[in-house]
Amino acid sequence: MPIFDPINQNLKGKKALVLGIANENSIAYGCAKAFRANGADLAMTYLNDKAKRFVEPLAEELEAEIFMPCNVQEKGQLEAVFAEIEKRWGALDIALHSIAFAPKEDLHGRVVDCSAEGFAMAMDVSCHSFIRMARYAEPLMKDGGVLFTMSYYGAEKVLKNYNVMGPVKAALEATVRYVAAELGQKGIRVHAISPGPLKTRAGSGIAAFDELLDQAAEEAPMRSLVSIEDVGFATAGLAMDAARLITGGTIYVDGGHNVVA
Repeated sequence: MPIFDPINQNLKGKKALVLGIANENSIAYGCAKAFRANGADLAMTYLNDKAKRFVEPLAEELEAEIFMPCNVQEKGQLEAVFAEIEKRWGALDIALHSIAFAPKEDLHGRVVDCSAEGFAMAMDVSCHSFIRMARYAEPLMKDGGVLFTMSYYGAEKVLKNYNVMGPVKAALEATVRYVAAELGQKGIRVHAISPGPLKTRAGSGIAAFDELLDQAAEEAPMRSLVSIEDVGFATAGLAMDAARLITGGTIYVDGGHNVVA
């Protein structure tokens, strides 16, 4: 899908980092498109050489000024991204974290059977990497800024087959609250975005995910699944100065599914 036609310039001059784009179906890509459509300059990352061929055309489409590898499990890669941002831009206004992972054997099993190693990996990649992102972003957000991460309703309620990612996302949402409290005096706002289920590579790792999609569309008050574009524009709206006093919460973009599920 081509880039959105520019709607306005509410983010013109803002510098935005987007972590976690895997392909054109990624939620992070929907957010990157919305940031760019509203005038922001972009820095985008890709996981590894295998992923680069899927993400590079998207970075070119969105005229990303910085395009670098970032595997949060590889020492120094996240740090290198922020070093380049400081060198090229000297500041940062928006940072979006859309990264999650759990080993398949732990994700598909019961929480009580999850290995210590699998749980630690899921927490490090899905939660602690957001803390690290916030730490590196803080000194670059000299005039305030916005931090985003992606959660899911399984953080609040027990959802079939979501398994270990439920506790991990719950930890992520708690982290958002604490980071918001710590950075608020510097004008830095923090949000967890909780989209309804949609077809992404991450979602496909959940057992019986198609059934979950059908159920969500049937139960949601709006009787519709969300798209990456829906999530992107909601996120971009929260990045604007008009939302300057909204921080620390979990924002649902799910057609109202969370109020009836």
